[in-house]
Amino acid sequence: MGYGLIAAEGKKASLIKMDVLKLSSHKDHYERLQLIHARVNELIHLYKPDCCAIEAPFFGKNVQSMLKLGRAQGVAIATAMQAGLTVAEYSPKKVKQSITGNGNSDKEQVWQMLQRILAFSERPEFLDATDALAVAVCHFFQESSPLAGLPKAKGWEQFLQQNPERVASR
Repeated sequence: MGYGLIAAEGKKASLIKMDVLKLSSHKDHYERLQLIHARVNELIHLYKPDCCAIEAPFFGKNVQSMLKLGRAQGVAIATAMQAGLTVAEYSPKKVKQSITGNGNSDKEQVWQMLQRILAFSERPEFLDATDALAVAVCHFFQESSPLAGLPKAKGWEQFLQQNPERVASR
């Protein structure tokens, strides 16, 4: 499980930490969940973040893997919420689109773009760390957008009702 922490100062973000929690040596799934809870809790108390962003589950072919991933994400989300953090969730495609401009980018492209955005040179041992960092940067971009906080319309009719000044008469 990767994680990434950034500091947001105005319109600029900087890298605080990125790493992975290695769970492969722990065979028991419940022990892995407990380790995820403990590490997320530790990171929250150590770095005192304002919010938490997580990658939404993606649909794979292996149902058992999906269940395990969903449980792991649920533990991380519950730990963050228990600490009073707001949680945002982004699809893998949205994260890649936000970082590279291409929702189908590979891990290498995401890592290279993050190096440019956050001005760091190290290459992590596992690209799961940069995946997690990409989610944090995606959230930063979403929150610092001029459109952040505006009500989202569900169709043109609702948009026009919410924005009558944008209607041009002929």
